[in-house]
Parts: sequence; C-alpha cells; structure tokens
Amino acid sequence: GKWHMGVNCKTRHDHCHHPLNHGFDYFYGMPFTLLNECQGSDDPELAKSLQETYWFYTQMIIIAVFTLVIGKLANLFPVKWKIIICLAICGLLHFISWFSSYGFTKYWNCIVMRNHDITEQPMNLQKTTSNMLKEAITFIERNKRRPFLLFVSLLHVHTPLITTEKFQGRSRHGLYGDNVEEMDWMVGRLLDVIDKEDLKNTTFIYFASDHGGFLEAHRGNSQLGGWNGIYKGGKGMGGWEGGIRVPGVFRWPGVLSAGRVIDEPTSLMDIYPTLVQVAGGAVPQDRVMDGHTLLPLLQGTEQHSRHEFLFHYCGVFLHAVRWHQKDSGTIWKAHYATPVFQPEASGACFKRGICPCFGDGVAHHDPPLLFNLSQDPSEANPLSADTEPLFDTVMRRIRRAVEEHRRTLTPVPQQLSPYNNIWKPWLQPCCGTFPFCWCHEENNK
Repeated sequence: GKWHMGVNCKTRHDHCHHPLNHGFDYFYGMPFTLLNECQGSDDPELAKSLQETYWFYTQMIIIAVFTLVIGKLANLFPVKWKIIICLAICGLLHFISWFSSYGFTKYWNCIVMRNHDITEQPMNLQKTTSNMLKEAITFIERNKRRPFLLFVSLLHVHTPLITTEKFQGRSRHGLYGDNVEEMDWMVGRLLDVIDKEDLKNTTFIYFASDHGGFLEAHRGNSQLGGWNGIYKGGKGMGGWEGGIRVPGVFRWPGVLSAGRVIDEPTSLMDIYPTLVQVAGGAVPQDRVMDGHTLLPLLQGTEQHSRHEFLFHYCGVFLHAVRWHQKDSGTIWKAHYATPVFQPEASGACFKRGICPCFGDGVAHHDPPLLFNLSQDPSEANPLSADTEPLFDTVMRRIRRAVEEHRRTLTPVPQQLSPYNNIWKPWLQPCCGTFPFCWCHEENNK
C-alpha cells in the first residue's frame, strides 16, 4: 500500500528509503503519497498556495518582459536588449523549475512499485483497489505455512477517495461514506482469507488509522476527509484530539477475549514492541524506546497503559503533551501551540487548506492551555490557576517530563527542510528513459 517514505537519497537507483532497505522482504504499492493530482479531476493538492505564489511571480515576470519589449520598440524608455533577454531567460527558468515539480505530479509522484521495479507510471486508479487486494491475498496464501508480517496501508479514506463503480452511491454519506464501505469490504476479504486458510486463531490483527479526519478536504458542501465527532481539530494539527485520537481494533481469537473495550491512551509507536513480543524477540536495550508492548493491556494482565506521557508533535515542533496521571487516572493535556483556525470559529484552517506547524498560522500559549480530558474530551474549556487547584502542580510535572524527554532526543539533519522537500530530477524514479516515464504492468514483462 502507501509507503509515503520516499525512495532515493543520492541516485535514482540507490533505494535508500525503500521498504526493502528497512526490514521488509517484499513490497507492492505507492512509494510516495496519494494526491488529488493522481486523479486529475480535483484541485491540485501539492503545495497549492505555493503553486499560486509561483504562478503569480511568473505572471509578473511575463508582464515585465512584455512591458520592456513594448517600451523598447516604441522608444518610450531606453533599455538594452541584453537586459530584456536575461529577464526573459530568468523567467523561463523560474517557470520550468516550479512547473516541473508540480505540473507533472501525476507522472512523477503517482506511481506503483513491486519491490524495486516500477509497474505503473502513472498509476491506473481504475485497477488500484483490485491490484492491492490481490497482492495482499496472494501474500497470505504464499506465506500461510510460516510466520509472516503483512502490513497493508490502504489508499482508501484518503483524498481523492478512489472508489470503484460498484461502491459509488452505496452509503448515505456521499463519496467519503462510499469509500469507507469499500475499505470495510476489503478488510473483510482479507479476514475471510485468514479464516479460510485456518489462520484465525494464530494471527494477531491490528486495524487503526494514522490520524483523524481531514476537515479541510471538501468539495462544495461535500466533506471528503471524514468527521471527528465531539473532538476538536483534525489531521495535521499536532495536538488537538480530533487529529490524533483514533480507535484501535484488535483480533486474535486464540489469545484475546472478544468484545472487550479498553479506554486507555496508547500510541501507534506501540506496534513495533508489540510485534517484537508476539514474534518472541526483544526490543533493543541501547536506546530509549517511545513505544510499549500492548499485550499485557490487551490480555488484561495490566489495567492501564504504560504511557505516562505522550508528546504530540507537528512536524519538528512540540505542540502538546498528554499526562496520564496514574494515581488518579486523570488524563491532562497541555497545549504549547495551536493552529490559528481560518475562519476563527470554524475548527479548521479552510483558507490555508491544512494547518501549519509554525509561523503566523500558529498561536503560542504561555502559560499553556491545559485541559482535563477525563472530564472535557472536546477540549472546550481551558483550565487556569483560578479554576483548577492542581493547575500549577500539573504544569510543573509536565514541564519536567518535557525536559526529560528532550534529553533523550538525538539531533539529526533537518529532514523537513525546504531543500529536502523540493523535486530533484536526478532522484526521480522512472520506468523509462527520463523524462519519458510511462509504463503499465500489463504491457511490460
């Protein structure tokens, strides 16, 4: 499915970020993310505001060149042809540099790989669902007689909501609801295969989402990114519950009892130590592990999550901290920074398309906004020293936890820098002779 971690570092074929270089033995899916550009029918999604800025500057350069040419020909003002030609060349290079990154996104980003080979460029959205499902099913059948780890990262419930004709109009909640129903059907197909191969009681299954609903994704009055119920905020907001609170659904009939509901804060970082324990291994002891095994909690031998503190980042910036106070069971959360909603009371950043992590789109709080999530899960009523007797005590403990947390961090090069996020032609995966990158698996052996 969706890998979203990139492919190459220094050359087109080094595959340093590829799944096969990070512990996996087989890969089929998208090495990048899924964008509106992949479908081609919606507004561009990749750096939309940046594209608009680039296009504005391009237009200004074009107008300047035409003004100078007309002024030169009409003898309105003296200007050398060299200056006009240099400005025109600079404008052309500026246009090529940004349009090559964003104008051909469908061909550069929307690709499917099998192991190190590109099978579709651009991807065929009409066959993506069936291809992903077929790959997952054949993987189970191929490995059913030995232990295996299957990680399926579905493209569903992610804009542009790729939905086959069979499921369009099936729900009462528009295209998003249709997409959810198709995802549910796909998961059901995988569970059916597990059952058919008599693997039900020996297979640990974990179903979850990587974030809450993408509130800003909409077309007209249609909500394309899901809903977050009573919880404030959404995808990409660093700290609000609507962006980070998602359910986890577990199935392991031979080990876990059915129908249990556990209301404890855990993390997707817990997947790694949990699977290590399931596989009979041991996590590394030479570093701080942010995750904890979930098996004691799932099996009922422990009643509370091992996470006392969870640190919620937006990019590289710490936006919020959650404290699960063990003695009282209270869950506190302190927000150091929150996105500035646009419009103000909308609960999302509709004017920006997605909330930023820093800059003028973020409000910093000193003292931090403090909420008691046990009583106020909607984060509607921030507490203060006047309204909460434990305010100062809670903030001191959280502050100390942040200091301890930061001492465990090892500085690394900034992976989210502008340079690391611009398109680099020499790293572009290509199934043909660059820049002529077009291929489909049924036409290539």
